[in-house]
Amino acid sequence: MLKELDALYEARWRGDVFIVDDNFIGNKKNVKRFLPELAAWSKERDYPFLFMTEASVNLADDDELLKQMRECGFLRVFVGIETPVEESLKAAQKGQNTRRNLVGCVHKIQDYGIEVMGGFIVGFDDDPADIFERQIDFIRESAIPLSLVSLLAAIPNTQLWRRLEREGRLINFDHSGNNTDGCSLNFVPRMDKDSLIEGYKSILRTIYDPSEYYQRSLDCLSRVNRDGAPKVSGRLSINDVLGIFRIALTLGMRDQERSFFWRFIKQLLQEHRHKVPQGLALAALGYHFRKLTEEYCGNV
Repeated sequence: MLKELDALYEARWRGDVFIVDDNFIGNKKNVKRFLPELAAWSKERDYPFLFMTEASVNLADDDELLKQMRECGFLRVFVGIETPVEESLKAAQKGQNTRRNLVGCVHKIQDYGIEVMGGFIVGFDDDPADIFERQIDFIRESAIPLSLVSLLAAIPNTQLWRRLEREGRLINFDHSGNNTDGCSLNFVPRMDKDSLIEGYKSILRTIYDPSEYYQRSLDCLSRVNRDGAPKVSGRLSINDVLGIFRIALTLGMRDQERSFFWRFIKQLLQEHRHKVPQGLALAALGYHFRKLTEEYCGNV
């Protein structure tokens, strides 16, 4: 791991580095051996990188690990929350997400200065009729700006795929696993298909509406306490300056929702002046997700 980071450092990369692992804390013993080495490596080089990764929600149970990640400069973690419905979590064998306050877990991670990106799914057999409102409420309450919501898909040779095949509910016996393919299903859901797809679209339209998204971003910035966390070293590069200019030009002048952007910038400067780079990054990412939503669902 450190040799890979040496190569990035020698190539003069500075900024975000995504440590790709489906569950970074899957082997806590090893990761707790690694993080002090990473912290020392980063400190020696004046913290050239901010890190992102993926982890299960029980990361919130381990204060020592969260503290180590903060000291290393972890900026974001992707967490597969899936659904606030416990019956659906049990059916998906997502046991680590049950018997716990999921919103509280998200807030705990944020308290350590780490933004949470959330993965959510609708279309489980046990989803109630109000699942769409419940997902929206959860995303809003937990202050997760970057929420990746997907329709359930049966991936070949998984337990779900085999069960649906036995039940004669598979429509398409192949699936890429790409959750940006649009509003398509490869199985017959328990819920009415049209209601499921329209409910899914309603989640995306709501959470990526500019008013909703920018407020959630401000709420996230309020919760994420970066005090004591290292910052990327060095001055702004020409690419940083160009990036800021592109964001201001696209969201502040060309975008039809520019009034929301400037209100967000005003509050960002008033309430979170020391987090302006994070705020601008969230604004740009929100624009990306809104454009995807418009592509899937029509204009927001």
